Amino acid sequence: MQTLKISLVQGDTRWHDAAANRAYYGGLVRNLKGQGSDLVILPETFLSGFTNDTLHQAEGMDGEGVHWLRALAAEVGAVVTGSVVIRDEGRNFNRLLWMRPDGQCTQYDKRHLFRMAGEHERYAMGGARPIVELHGWRVLPQVCYDLRFPVWLRNRRLQSATGGMDYDLLLFVANWPEPRRYAWRMLLRARAIENLACVVAVNRVGRDGNGLDYAGDSTVLDALGQPLVELGRAAQVVTVALDPAPLLALRERFPAWMDADEFSLAEGRAGS
Repeated sequence: MQTLKISLVQGDTRWHDAAANRAYYGGLVRNLKGQGSDLVILPETFLSGFTNDTLHQAEGMDGEGVHWLRALAAEVGAVVTGSVVIRDEGRNFNRLLWMRPDGQCTQYDKRHLFRMAGEHERYAMGGARPIVELHGWRVLPQVCYDLRFPVWLRNRRLQSATGGMDYDLLLFVANWPEPRRYAWRMLLRARAIENLACVVAVNRVGRDGNGLDYAGDSTVLDALGQPLVELGRAAQVVTVALDPAPLLALRERFPAWMDADEFSLAEGRAGS
């Protein structure tokens, strides 16, 4: 594992204006050119805001947003990730795109749909839990409400000759409203501690078209749940170098993962 240079893009997403968001977030990301970032993280639904207007906001995997993200990753020479509203084979997904600079893309469809806002009525639930690799780090990308479900996020012991754990870095992109700010901060710390993994989380700021306010609180946590950086409320871009040595040393001296219970996840229904 190498040191991983991560850029958190905590922005004020424009409501239902994909062109404005491409210009806004594109400008923030392009400012990182030449700084050596390996991974650039945008918020959840960064092209539209968190919306149930899938009729007008969803686009296909061959749409302008995905093409733009692919070109942006190539331009800055880094993985760029965040979620967008995607229509695929007649169903809508809140889809995280892990876009590599070579144009290859891994996708994760949000598993847990926020029923309190009716997301489960407009979007299909994802079923796969992909783990991606970057400079030797194994990364589990997730979206917002997934944070509340520790069984889905449980870090498991690898059944391999080299042993180790399922993932090293747990990543969240979010539109997490300010009234539940305390839960956001506490749950992120819990997920780091219980999974012996670093956590990086990017939330938006500002007010959306539904009148909801967002306090940001994007952060990078070590595997003890201690913050390496906290962004607060302001729109900003912060880059952090994540050293693997403390993580590996913690797992060596405190191998709680070796005593974890075995379990399997039931297959979810990916209904619309």
